[in-house]
Formats: sequence, C-alpha cells, structure tokens
Amino acid sequence: MAYTDIDKSDDYFNTVTYTGNGGTNNITGVNFQPDFVWIKKRDSVVNHRVYDVVRGVDTNYYKLFPNLSNAENAIQTNELTSLDSDGFTLESSTNVNSNGGSYVSWNWLAGGTGVSNTQGSITSTVSASTTSGFSVVTWTGNGTNGASIGHGLGTTPSSWIIKQRTGTQAWLVYHPGLSATDNYLQLSAVNAEATNAPNIWSADSTTLTFPTSYQGTNGSGSDYVGYFFAEKKGFSKFGSYTGNGSANGPFVYTGFKPAWFLLKRYDSGSSANWEIYDTTRDTYNQAVKRLAPSLSDAEATNFALGDILSNGVKIRQTDQTWNASGGTYIYMAFAESPFTTSTGIPTTAR
Repeated sequence: MAYTDIDKSDDYFNTVTYTGNGGTNNITGVNFQPDFVWIKKRDSVVNHRVYDVVRGVDTNYYKLFPNLSNAENAIQTNELTSLDSDGFTLESSTNVNSNGGSYVSWNWLAGGTGVSNTQGSITSTVSASTTSGFSVVTWTGNGTNGASIGHGLGTTPSSWIIKQRTGTQAWLVYHPGLSATDNYLQLSAVNAEATNAPNIWSADSTTLTFPTSYQGTNGSGSDYVGYFFAEKKGFSKFGSYTGNGSANGPFVYTGFKPAWFLLKRYDSGSSANWEIYDTTRDTYNQAVKRLAPSLSDAEATNFALGDILSNGVKIRQTDQTWNASGGTYIYMAFAESPFTTSTGIPTTAR
C-alpha cells in the first residue's frame, strides 16, 4: 500500500486558472503564499513566464521564459507585482492579465524569503521546504572547477532545473530517468538528451558540485537560478517509462493521483516537445488539454494523453510524443491527492 509523507498536497503545490481583467488582478485560491509561480496564457500564443521569491522584485518580479533561452528580463512592465498569502497580484500586462484572457498558474511553496547558504564553496541564496522537497536557489558563478552550492533540501535532490540569468545559455534539466548523471535535457528545446555532455554536476544531500566551469552552471561572474526537487512519497514522483506504440499504452505508477504531469521523450534521435497536463484544466478523463513548456503556443485540445487515475497515469495515445514503441520518456508529477493517507486510509478514486 502506498502511504504518503504529505496528506494535503495543495498546501505545497496547486494549480489555479483565472481570467484576466486588464487592470489590478488579485489571484486567489492558491492556498498558500507561493514562492515559485509559472504562468501561461491558454488562449493565445504568449511565452511562458516564471517568477520566484529569491530572484525577487524591482517594481515587478523578475521573469524568465521556460520556452526561450533569453536572459532574465529586468525590464518589468505591469506583470506580477506581489506574492500574497493566498496567491499573487498582477497588473495590466496582456502577457499575464489581458481583459477576458484565459490563464493557468502552477504554484509551488518553498521556504519564503531566501536566506544565505554557505554549505558550498559558493555562497547561495536559498528558499527551501524540506517537507515537500522543493527549493529555489540563486548564485553567482566563479568559473572554478569543483565549486559547489548549497541547495537546502537536506537530502539528495532527484531532479533540478538550472538557468543562467545573465546570459542566453539554455535551461538545463537533470532527471534520474536519463541515461547518465551528466546527461541533461533542455527545457526550451525538443532535443533528445545530451549524451556527450561535459562533466557539469554531481549532487549530494547538501550541495550541487560543478566539476568544471561550464558556462551553463558556473561561468565566472554569471548569475544563475536553480529549482531543486527531492521526491516525496505520495506527493512527487520523478520517473520514466518505455512506450509500446499501442492505444493500450503503459500504466505509469506514481502512488498518487497526479494534479500535474510533465513528460518528455529523451532517447537518442528523438525530437518531441515537453508536455504538461493538469487536473484543474482537465477535470475528467481523458486528459486532453496540453501546454508545452518548449512552445509559446496556446493550449491545444487535440493531444490526448490518457487517463489520470488515483495512483498514476494510463497512456492511451500512440503518437511518438507520448508512446512510441521502444521510446523512452521521463516524467515529473505532483499530487492532487495521495492514493492512501499517511495512516493508510484510502482516498477517493477519480
């Protein structure tokens, strides 16, 4: 029986949909003050946007674009202006708040205001929740082989996403399902995993170490942000599966009902977008409302993933993006509810 470390998942992760009003818009219903906010306009072509408590605020919170390798945008124009006790406040930018526009925000809780962390050779600034296994980390590279940063999780992270803030190096994604620890994916690209990667990182319970001075992680004088995830039973899962090319596709066991499911095909020679599904936009099966982190496209409804169930996902799609015969896929999932509570009581199935 799959017990859980976290009975109430939406204390740490939540998806909220909202309609823009073209003015000041107080978005509520998150259930906590978010430390990482990812927003996408659903009904038109607009870049994804991410904001976090550690990179912080000038007149607006600084944004990065998951579907682009652009440097951090420091020219803030009426976007996200505050992180609030039950959500966040937006101003009039059409990118996040056009009048009548349809949007989704995915929200994670870390540890509030960032604090200095000296566990690595480079001092980092960290906002971390050791309960949910999520941290936001910023640092300035020193270009030194073997340098390290503290990540604040107190356990070895399962996955991480790193972006150079002051340059155009790609978003780098590590996932335990990849073929080797030094391999990575690019969040803004359709590429297969990089298998000739430089020796760019290794992690333990306190630090992420950079064996080389790779520009994507530790260029001298460059600023970086990293989002670190440690798997928590009943709340988060970072796994992989192999496609069978059949409409009766693989069952992907997570041990909980996923609220949010991201996947990417990674095997050599493949070319497939990242895909995000969630149970706030898709309230019944099959899950069909796709947004792609690697694209600025509007939400698509002709890309059925399959069924989101009480303990995982049943793939019912034969396209190579989800289920090529012999294709290999990684996924990240966060819970809507655990399959059973921490005391072993079953929760309601979908």
